[in-house]
Amino acid sequence: MQISEKYNPQETEQKWYNYWLENKYFHSEPNDKPPYTVVIPPPNVTGILHMGHMLNNTIQDVLVRRARMQGFNACWVPGTDHASIATEAKVVAKLKSEGVNKSDITREEFLKHAWEWTDKYGGTILEQLKKLGCSCDWDRTRFTMEPKLSQQVIKSFVDLYNKGLIYRGYRMVNWDPEAKTNISDEEVIFKEQNGKLYFLKYVIEGSEEFLSVATTRPETIFGDTAVCINPNDERYAHLKGKKVIVPIVNRVIPIIEDEYVDIEFGTGALKITPAHDINDYEIGQKHNLQMIDALDDDGNLNDHGLHYAGKNRFDVRKQIAKELEEKDLLLKAEDYVNKVGTSERTGAVIEPKVSVQWFLKMSEIAKPALDVVMDDEVKFYPEKFKNTYKHWMENIRDWNISRQLWWGQQIPAFYYGDGENDFVVAETIEEALALAKEKTQNPELETQNLKQDEDALDTWFSSWLWPMSVFDGLLDPENKDINYYYPTSDLVTGPDIIFFWVARMIMAGLEYRKEVPFKNVYFTGIVRDKQRRKMSKSLGNSPDPLELMDKYGADGVRVGILLSSAAGNDLLFDEDLMLQGRNFMSKIWSAFRLINMWNHEDKPANSTELQAIEWFENKLNKTIAEINDQFEKFRISDALHLIYKLIWDDFCSWYLEAIKPNYGEGISKEVYNKTVALFEELIKLLHPFMPFLTEELWQTISQRNVEDALIIAQQKKAESFNEDIIKNFETASEIISGVRNYRQTKGISPREAAEIYTNASEFPNESVIKKLANVSEIHFGTKTDKPSFTFLVGATEISIPLSENLDLGEEKTKTEEELKYLKGFLISVDKKLSNEKFVANAKPEVVETERKKQKDALDKIAILEEKLKSL
Repeated sequence: MQISEKYNPQETEQKWYNYWLENKYFHSEPNDKPPYTVVIPPPNVTGILHMGHMLNNTIQDVLVRRARMQGFNACWVPGTDHASIATEAKVVAKLKSEGVNKSDITREEFLKHAWEWTDKYGGTILEQLKKLGCSCDWDRTRFTMEPKLSQQVIKSFVDLYNKGLIYRGYRMVNWDPEAKTNISDEEVIFKEQNGKLYFLKYVIEGSEEFLSVATTRPETIFGDTAVCINPNDERYAHLKGKKVIVPIVNRVIPIIEDEYVDIEFGTGALKITPAHDINDYEIGQKHNLQMIDALDDDGNLNDHGLHYAGKNRFDVRKQIAKELEEKDLLLKAEDYVNKVGTSERTGAVIEPKVSVQWFLKMSEIAKPALDVVMDDEVKFYPEKFKNTYKHWMENIRDWNISRQLWWGQQIPAFYYGDGENDFVVAETIEEALALAKEKTQNPELETQNLKQDEDALDTWFSSWLWPMSVFDGLLDPENKDINYYYPTSDLVTGPDIIFFWVARMIMAGLEYRKEVPFKNVYFTGIVRDKQRRKMSKSLGNSPDPLELMDKYGADGVRVGILLSSAAGNDLLFDEDLMLQGRNFMSKIWSAFRLINMWNHEDKPANSTELQAIEWFENKLNKTIAEINDQFEKFRISDALHLIYKLIWDDFCSWYLEAIKPNYGEGISKEVYNKTVALFEELIKLLHPFMPFLTEELWQTISQRNVEDALIIAQQKKAESFNEDIIKNFETASEIISGVRNYRQTKGISPREAAEIYTNASEFPNESVIKKLANVSEIHFGTKTDKPSFTFLVGATEISIPLSENLDLGEEKTKTEEELKYLKGFLISVDKKLSNEKFVANAKPEVVETERKKQKDALDKIAILEEKLKSL
């Protein structure tokens, strides 16, 4: 058959992806096979494919495709996350560009815009994953805000509230002034920033004396309600019980005492601003201090800020420093490097703020979730992340689950009055009305008397149910899908969401199904550039994955990104690896074209062919066992390296060369059929990594029915192998390489046949050596007196009489130089080994290595001295 000279990914990829979709190979239904289930870490609905997604989803696809080819009923559930903060920010920005403020429209109107945005841009990333070759069950695509998933989120909220695990509390939270919502502690990223440390004068009431108080945030003085000293600080003993005047504000506040203050740090006196600092808040609670919130939701000063009202907090910081200086209320200002909390989503500087929020008690549900990981019921790969997980779980705080957003599941709390506890929690307003009537003993209440909580739930409060909710496990706990596919098998994710998502899914799984949600968690590294910077759009150092796929083919990109992706270690992206992936495709295609070009003849296989077949069958079985072992350890990159070497080196460089017919001759049908069968086994092993190329080859090799497609073909099981046969061939390949090296270094044509003299009595693969090294005769157990090129393979000495075309004088000079170098090297090794201290103190393996160097040098010197005599 005619096969094109080059493999063309552009022509092939869409063709086979459509074929897989049309024939429903990705779709899974419960059956009698063992399930293999993976749920996708749902990307943001408005997101587009980046390098991190590409790594993560390539790994998932490799695992899913391999499971399918190993007899499992593989189900990979795709979907997207509604991403409250990110999506709401985009919708707000879009409306603003149209001259509409969110505050000017109703919730219902805003949600209409949000759904329009989602319908327009949502799912782009899923389409891009198809280009990568992801074999997701697209019929099962879910979205965290679709009705059934939202219903399950609300159901879980009501359940946890009724169990006493969810409560409403007045607490200090992390306020994001840009997103205009609070965020959890885990969503705050601390960044070092250069700033100033201002030393302010707090004048003692009724005197000229003042207290020096240091702060990095002078704009918060409007919320000061006390100055605190340590009761054991003798410097300030005379000030106990006195009061100070807040600079500019001129409010009189008390001096309080608390051992929380570090005498050694700063001036030993702290301004206490309970509404603007978490530690001050705790002290304020302890000492019953007034709470004055001087900032609004935008991060601007409010009326408490006096003449700064309406101005941005950072502008006020600069302006107030000038005013303090002018009024002689600023002692000094020093440069200061401070760790500032910023929002993970918007990058805005977080403002501590006291407000009423909803919380989920974590201590009760965290303990079992910690135990299952520590006991390896859920295994982490790499294992080092167990310690990270343990530290967080042992220091866990209650989870703030409410957000001041409209895009998200609305909290199912319904208020019927203004009192602190005048609310009920229910799945629907009708159920809420019944509860409210019962609670108030007022039968006249109607639904219009109830007002639902304005806040939405944290996005993670929906995605923590993901492994269950995608199978509707909370709506119908006994349905066939949840009972068959849950718990899922493997989770592939990044270590950056180990707390946000992984830990919480484990908690939810144990809470609702008394089972862990997955058995293994594989943590990918972060994709970085050559300067070790994290790839990001803002830095402009991230290539477009779609452009890479157009340039190198999806298979080339998949292989390129996996070749350097050791579990849990960061991946240093290098476009040369994509090129290596593409070259690998070309190598395999060329190998197939070569096999296909040979004429088949009715003749028996010769000894060279039989030896090559026997060796490669054993090598294949050994490599399959090694690949299986690497997959069990989730060393996916290492498994790919094994397949890469098996195909490129063992099959293409050795096996095909050994069986290749001489010019003008054909190959035996028996050997041709065997070679094609071996090639098919190789492309089965390779298919999870390079699905498009392998399916194209598979379908080109022979006419296949729908039920014979490669995607559902079964990989060869590991069988026993003979290590001696493998070692014997490796010895033969070393001898062949030695002869080839002789020709290359001496500038002798490969066509010039060579004779070999050796101290060995036989070579197990004699015919292979003769063919691939172009050796005319092997003299076993014989030395030669002729000037020779000699090398060692283990203890076997091999000599090749020098070609008559060589300049013997030049050869003698080169040999003398080599001998001189080796003797110098031997002296340095002898010196080490004669040093008693070294031999006594060095590790045994180090001493053994030096002894091996000594023996090798002595053997080579003996060979070269013999050679000099003959020359």
